[in-house]
Amino acid sequence: MKLRPVLLVLLLLSGFYYATTHVWSTGSAVPWLHSTASSANSATSKTASLNGPLGAFELTEASAAPAFDSEEQQNIQVYKKALPSVVNITSTAVAFDFFYGPVPQQGQGSGFILDKQGLILTNNHVINNAQRVEVTLSDKHKYKATVMGVDKNHDLALLKINAPNLTPAVLADSQNLIVGQRVYAIGNPFGLSGTMTRGIISAIRSIHGPENNPIEDAIQTDAAVNPGNSGGPLLNSRGEVIGITTLIANNGADQSSGIGFAIPINTAKAVLDDFAKYGRVRRPSLDIVTIPIGPDIAEQLGLPADYGILIDRVMPGGAADKAGLKGGTQRAYQGNTPVMLGGDLIVGMDGQEITSPQDLSAVMNSHRAGDEVTVTIFRGRKKMDLKVQLGDAKDQQGVLGQRT
Repeated sequence: MKLRPVLLVLLLLSGFYYATTHVWSTGSAVPWLHSTASSANSATSKTASLNGPLGAFELTEASAAPAFDSEEQQNIQVYKKALPSVVNITSTAVAFDFFYGPVPQQGQGSGFILDKQGLILTNNHVINNAQRVEVTLSDKHKYKATVMGVDKNHDLALLKINAPNLTPAVLADSQNLIVGQRVYAIGNPFGLSGTMTRGIISAIRSIHGPENNPIEDAIQTDAAVNPGNSGGPLLNSRGEVIGITTLIANNGADQSSGIGFAIPINTAKAVLDDFAKYGRVRRPSLDIVTIPIGPDIAEQLGLPADYGILIDRVMPGGAADKAGLKGGTQRAYQGNTPVMLGGDLIVGMDGQEITSPQDLSAVMNSHRAGDEVTVTIFRGRKKMDLKVQLGDAKDQQGVLGQRT
C-alpha cells in the first residue's frame, strides 16, 4: 500500500518527460495551439487577400468596428453637444503700406452663440479695430456681424448676427471649479475649424490679459490652445461653458505650450448683465492697488494677520480715498517691482474673509457700482471696519453700441 503513492509520482514524472521530449520537440502540439489561437482571433478579425503586380498580400482586418469606451463616449457627447454653438470669427482691418496704399489684414478667432436672436460672445482682441467682422457657423454658413458692445477691461466683445435656427451654448457656474477637473476647448486654431482638445484645469489664478488688463480667477488649463482659439468656449465634461479661451503662455513661441488661460464665465455673465441693464459695463471698484499677503510676507513685515491684501496705493478721489482707506508710505521692492508698504491690510468685506485678490473679486462681483460695503482692515495693530461706497470703473469700462 505504501508503494502506491511512489508509483503514482513516478507515472506522472514519466508522462511529463515524454510530453516535453517528444510532443513539444516534434511540434505536434503546434497545430492544436494554432487552431485555438486562430479560432480566438477569427472572432474579432478576418483575413483579406490582395493580388497585384507586386505579388500577393494578406491583411488582417477587424471584422467589426469596436465599441467606444466610456471615456471616448464622453468626448464624443461633449463635441456633439457643443459644436453647433461654436462659431469662427474673421475680422478685417485696413492697414497702409509704405506708399500709403490700403492693405486689408485679416485675423481669426472663435466665439459661441448666446441666444437664438444671434448674440455671440468672443474676446475683444479678436475684433479690435476691425472694419468688418464675419461669423461662420458650424454648418459653414457665413454672416456679417455687428459689434454690439465691448469691454476692453475684461477683453470681451458682444456680436450679433441675423441667422435662423441657432443653437445657444449652455453656460455653467464657474465659481466652484476644481483643479484636476476635465475640460475641453473647441475653436478655430490656425484656421482649422471645429477642432476640439482636452485637458484638465491646472490652476485658478489671477493674470494679466493681452492689453495688460487684470483677469481675476483665470482658468489655467493644459488643453492645447493655439492662435485662433481666442474667444471660443472652455467646456466642462457636460459640454457646458465654464470659460472663454483667451490667451496662452508661449514663452516667445506662437503656439501651445500646455499653459492656456480662460476668462471665467461668471465674469462674462456680470458683463452681459451690465450691458443689458445699463447699456455699458458698470463694474464696481475700490480704486486701489494691492499686494497679496501670505504667511512669509506677513512675518517679514510684522503684520497682525498672515492673510489678506495690503493696500499699496489709493487712487485720489476714488472710493477707498473717500472712505478714508490708507495706502503705503514706505518704498520697498518685491523682486524688481517697487511697492509701498505701511498701508491698510484688508482682511474682510461684508463679513466674508478676504485672504486673496480672488476672494475680493468674488465679493465684488456680487455688488454694483454705488453699493455700500463694509471693509474690515488692520491699520497697524488695530482692527476696524469702514463703510465704502463702491466706485465705477469708468476709465476701463465697455460701451454698448453698434459698429459694422
